[in-house]
Amino acid sequence: MARSSTYPQYLPRVADVVLDRQLRAMGAVLIEGVKACGKTETARQMAASEVLLVRESEAQKRARLDPQLILSGEVPRLLDEWQRVEPLWDAVRREVDDRRKPGQFILAGSATPADDVTRHSGAGRFGRLRMRTMTLAEKEATTPAVSVTALLQGEAPTPANSPLTVRDYLHHIAVGGWPALVGADSATAGDFLDGYLETIVESEMSEVSGAPRNPRLVRRFIHAYSQMTSHTASFATIMRRADGNADTPSRNSAETYYEALNRMMVLDEVPAWDPSIRSSKRLTSTPKRHLADPSLAAAVLGMSPARMLDDLETTGFLFESLVAHDLRVYAEAARASTFHYREAEGRLEIDYVVETRDGDWAGFEVKLGATEIDKAATALHRLAARVARPPKALVVITGTSLAYTREDGVHVVPLGLLGP
Repeated sequence: MARSSTYPQYLPRVADVVLDRQLRAMGAVLIEGVKACGKTETARQMAASEVLLVRESEAQKRARLDPQLILSGEVPRLLDEWQRVEPLWDAVRREVDDRRKPGQFILAGSATPADDVTRHSGAGRFGRLRMRTMTLAEKEATTPAVSVTALLQGEAPTPANSPLTVRDYLHHIAVGGWPALVGADSATAGDFLDGYLETIVESEMSEVSGAPRNPRLVRRFIHAYSQMTSHTASFATIMRRADGNADTPSRNSAETYYEALNRMMVLDEVPAWDPSIRSSKRLTSTPKRHLADPSLAAAVLGMSPARMLDDLETTGFLFESLVAHDLRVYAEAARASTFHYREAEGRLEIDYVVETRDGDWAGFEVKLGATEIDKAATALHRLAARVARPPKALVVITGTSLAYTREDGVHVVPLGLLGP
């Protein structure tokens, strides 16, 4: 499908390929993602006509009167922020059934409706694309030389050097992958993120949850959650972090905040992996906690690039969040899913496991520096020994400069060289 030339400043996204692929197979595609990640502009590259419900009040009125009034137009037709008129879902579903052709509609939204049951009827009609903020490669911060798709096919990476230094990674953690901040400095990013978080806390939380919320308690919950970035922390652990005497959200309130942040896709947790293993191991089912972009956690915690150098332990978790973000984008382009692996009592933990639909898998450990690469490689081999199906690749992703393969077969890959 041809791309529009209306937006010459658009930087190509990995999601472009996935969206094109799904439009060729499905009658409609739902693009979901956190606000300001670039959903609308990506959809516009494929759309032949559009209705922007968040900007066009008359279109909202017509859609509420009769959703069919806004469905006519050249296809694919973009319905942006469709969830503002929830009956649109069933109207689009019926229209897809009637037309019996792929590529009819693109629905984009930054919050899922409260009653998700109404969307189950989209099976077989709707493709779904979870869109994230931009990766390092998408921002053109570097040129990728190591393909996640190729790793999942068992190909060894060619030795290469990454131009990015540790200070570069700290900058990208602070600035994030927001399309509006491409090329921005960390001070500008700080102002953007302060405003972004303020909007979530002061207005969007109440709008999505459907009831007034205490902004002070919402902030405290988000701060506690951010402290657990890249951890497999239980909800009880997050609640203990949020404990501030009078300013502590109740369990019920915290669960409401958690649900609303999930619906806004501000949270982007990595589920646990449960492989077929040779020996009986008790595995944790707790997800690994992440926000939609590592810059959100950095902003909430007050971690500027300079401060990151003074707290390398926290910085290591923020770097891991940056890796998880980019890895998930590349994995999904390869029709694969990303998990974490953790045995009870932490007997063995592997940061990320990427698994294809065919059951092929690759293990990834994340280390900012070079001093723990040996330890990471040992852990990866321990996991491989536990799983019946041999891995396609064992990889340590680092903040160092050189991509190479060790004598034990483990690939060492700088994040700056990773791509789809």
